[in-house]
Amino acid sequence: MDSELTSKGKDSVPLCELCGRPIPPEVAQSKHHLVPKLRGGKGGPVVLLHQICHNQIHLELSEADLARQFNTVAALKSHPGLARFIIWVAKRPPDFYAVTKGARRRRGRF
Repeated sequence: MDSELTSKGKDSVPLCELCGRPIPPEVAQSKHHLVPKLRGGKGGPVVLLHQICHNQIHLELSEADLARQFNTVAALKSHPGLARFIIWVAKRPPDFYAVTKGARRRRGRF
């Protein structure tokens, strides 16, 4: 019985693929299609993210950019705007959430 308790401990909490923080069950979370569904990604790979991280991805990048250039977690992390966001949000607790501010998909922001 003790082995069941240890296997359901901290290790069972998923990690956000973007920021690397744990995603507790009570925290808003979302699945992100690495290739947007409208750009051929229906049924393709998805990653689990904090809702705030998912919102930031769609704030920074258009669906065309996501499909063409930023269709892996590594590529997302390499985007300058998302890299700054990841550094910022990594300092927040796992249950942190704030309304994402700014114009959606700011064109030309790198």
